[in-house]
Amino acid sequence: MSRVSTLMDTPVAAVWTEKSQVEIYDLQNQLTAVSDSQMLAAFQKEEQAKIKPIFSFSGHMTERFAMDWSPKIAGRLITGDCNKKIHLWNPKEGGSWHVDQKPFTGHTKSVEDLQWSPTEATVFASCSVDASIHIWDNRAAPNKAYMLTASPAYDSDVNMISWNQHEPFIVSGGDDCVLKIWDLRQFQKGVRVARFKQHTAPITSVEWHPTDSGVFAAAGADDQITQWDLAVERDQDQEGDTEDPTLQAIPPQLLFVRQGEKYIKELQWHPQCPGVVISTALSGFNVLCTISL
Repeated sequence: MSRVSTLMDTPVAAVWTEKSQVEIYDLQNQLTAVSDSQMLAAFQKEEQAKIKPIFSFSGHMTERFAMDWSPKIAGRLITGDCNKKIHLWNPKEGGSWHVDQKPFTGHTKSVEDLQWSPTEATVFASCSVDASIHIWDNRAAPNKAYMLTASPAYDSDVNMISWNQHEPFIVSGGDDCVLKIWDLRQFQKGVRVARFKQHTAPITSVEWHPTDSGVFAAAGADDQITQWDLAVERDQDQEGDTEDPTLQAIPPQLLFVRQGEKYIKELQWHPQCPGVVISTALSGFNVLCTISL
């Protein structure tokens, strides 16, 4: 698992490793090489093996995948592991980081995903194998920092979450194949805005569209990518015209289903090209764009 950000005009990547370490890499030379085919060939042959992290942290003691860069404070990072611990990173001068050795605690099982609030610099969300979703404020003591919780949010593991950039919504996906939309204004009551079960295997990735607040995409272990629009409603006048019960069972909010990829790990919307999604899978990288977005 890796996540990319920019620190003082320098592109950096945070990477979970098989050694249970989180490492930070400077990507400037790699991006420069990509822009020139001859330079890229030389870089891959001579320089790539020499790349070393500019910073590493081994305090987690076990591997996981959860991490997220803050969109409000450059260089701030959170990472979570199988030991239920979440660590906060803050950048220091000289290209280093201070990692708080006292982790945030509140989950009772592995932390599966983390997401910073797009509007509040100190607030982030987490989901866990303990079937809960927590909302945290890092200004509080680490053992008291989760301010809101939906528990249980699911009947099994909560695998992925995504925080809407424009509305107080979080979308989540779990091992039970279900997608849920949460309104943070009703979060403490455990009230969900919507529930969809189109996938037939655990959800592996979810992400809101960067500009359209009602649209999100999801991927599952059923080798499907789905795109959804919460603004779409069923046409009651035409509902009786459809006799096929299979079609009746399809939610009107489901815009698109993509099949054919194998073991889809993650998807992301392109931040500049509307409607473009890239996914990573065992079958390779895939770029798609539907005519509906």
